Amino acid sequence: MSKKVALLMSGGVDSSYCAYLLQEQGFHVTGIYLKLHTRDDLHEQNIRNIAKAAEFLGIKYEVLDAQTLFKQFVYDEFIKGYQEGRTPNPCAMCNPRMKFGFAFTQAMNMGCDYIATGHYARVQDGRIKEAFDKVKDQSYFLFGISQEAINKVIFPLGNFRKEDIKPIALAKLPWLGSLETYKDSQEICFVEKDYVDILKRHLDVDTEGDIVDTEGKKIGKHKGYMQYTIGKRKGFFVDGAHTPHYVLSINPRENQLIVGSKEELAKNLVYAEPIALPNDFSEMECAVKIRYKSPKTKALVRIGKTGQLEAYLKEHAYGVANGQALVLYDDDLVLGGGFISHSEIADF
Repeated sequence: MSKKVALLMSGGVDSSYCAYLLQEQGFHVTGIYLKLHTRDDLHEQNIRNIAKAAEFLGIKYEVLDAQTLFKQFVYDEFIKGYQEGRTPNPCAMCNPRMKFGFAFTQAMNMGCDYIATGHYARVQDGRIKEAFDKVKDQSYFLFGISQEAINKVIFPLGNFRKEDIKPIALAKLPWLGSLETYKDSQEICFVEKDYVDILKRHLDVDTEGDIVDTEGKKIGKHKGYMQYTIGKRKGFFVDGAHTPHYVLSINPRENQLIVGSKEELAKNLVYAEPIALPNDFSEMECAVKIRYKSPKTKALVRIGKTGQLEAYLKEHAYGVANGQALVLYDDDLVLGGGFISHSEIADF
């Protein structure tokens, strides 16, 4: 009897091709579409695409409404994060809670043996592994998923290059060309143009405030602190500035941006609230990433006295933002990580 797999489908070419690949490997495939956000127009289009894919492939699919959970664990935390001066990472929050939490549980309750997604990642020795396509690799966003889910997950696209998928898929399944097209999935699924547009629905993001230097001297004005992230150097004016200024930190209580030189942006000690770590973790040398697109840097990582992760970086990192993920790697294997709470420059 063929193994059953629940495939999370988005309505795009990638996940439709995943269904084909899984069938070719002998799996009995059931599609799952998660309604997470409130963009009904996008849901309708996606479901039409999935229905078309399901018809041609001869598979069943289900639509699961998870909007309430998504709002609680991802959307509201996204809003709260910016309000508190952080730069939240909704995908890293969504994966353990929704796709490999809620949907994984539903898949197991449906009698499935596995769950599959179109993430560009792989699994090796019970660990999430970077995708073959390093440019599109999404392992960073998967650091927080449970070991139970890792043991049951399949990533059909992990050994492909993103740029090769569409021509291969269209060659194998010409009907994919008739899917209603839209832009490639964005990092934040519920954002149509800019995250600030989302914040404006709930918060006053246009309240001007002071820009200060590291000594607390007022040197300019900003358009509203939630419109800025750590490391940003545009969109504000500094009186008499002749060199670039970067956002070093955000003080939401005082509605202030603290800015300075690129050198002042450097950090070598990063603290994070741990989410997922190896068993009996205490201290180890490994590589870490502090943002999705940041390069890895070597670090000594340990659990501090307060229970937080402490990453002592071997090289300075720039643009370390509270709310982003600190992800630990052993070469190309994900060890775990947490969400950054603060960072500093330290002597050690």
